[in-house]
Amino acid sequence: MSIFSRLLVATLPLVPRFLVGRVAKRYVAGETRAEALATVRGLNATGVCATLDLLGEEVSERSKAEAAVVEYIRLFEEIEQEKLDANVSIKLTLLGLKIDEGFCRENVGRIASAASESGNFVRIDMEDSSCTDATLRIYRAVHGEYGNLGVVFQAYMRRTLDDIAELPEERPNVRLCKGIYIEPRKLAWKGYETVRANFAAALEKLLDRGIFVGIATHDEHLACEAEILIDRLALTPDRYEFQMLLGVDEELRSILLERGHRLRVYVPYGGDWYPYSIRRLRENPEVARHVIRATLGLGPARG
Repeated sequence: MSIFSRLLVATLPLVPRFLVGRVAKRYVAGETRAEALATVRGLNATGVCATLDLLGEEVSERSKAEAAVVEYIRLFEEIEQEKLDANVSIKLTLLGLKIDEGFCRENVGRIASAASESGNFVRIDMEDSSCTDATLRIYRAVHGEYGNLGVVFQAYMRRTLDDIAELPEERPNVRLCKGIYIEPRKLAWKGYETVRANFAAALEKLLDRGIFVGIATHDEHLACEAEILIDRLALTPDRYEFQMLLGVDEELRSILLERGHRLRVYVPYGGDWYPYSIRRLRENPEVARHVIRATLGLGPARG
């Protein structure tokens, strides 16, 4: 990241909340379940499936974690009623991981049970390295009981290839992404091309094992690497899917769909839209530049 980009990222907390809200409309479906489901209906109409994510993390109150469980159960009910092509993604720190691991595991079990009743699926998102071991423990335990959970591996983590080797034999399902949390060098690969290389290696290892993979990337180079592997292994579209964030590179989304790939869009919603939006802007300094120029009353950036 350039010095200018670092300055932009550092300035983001000074941007007025209402202005971040304008940008958030691109990346967040809204604050309510109704708004999120309307977004899913629109995506489904264009041949895109979805995963719904209730925003929030690092909760310290059991009541908030329990309310999130109720919200996810209602999501499954409405997804089934409307026959939508959608599943859900969950963050364990929203479900009480930092309160008590056993409490969190029970909450995940309640969500997995509701998903099972409607023939649906739950993706456990991967958070920072302080959560990795507990996340994998809960994934193995609850997936072993219900068989309808998937997990996320982050290509920038040095441990990812080892974690792939330890996946359960019974119907593993993995979303592979680059990773966004700031981690120390001893835990995470550094460098753009290095992370790309590990992503490609992890994807090949997963596909060679016959594991269903959600290929989560907006990186055209990695989309190309994925297509090469898919072609070499002669995979049918039911063996993998591409995954992208709401509001990001819709042109690439259309290209992948036109090429016959299944594609799922990550649809976040909820009252905690602000911290999520700030994180998205930190990942994309070019978007942040436009936001900050607007804050200062300047015109659109050129070039």
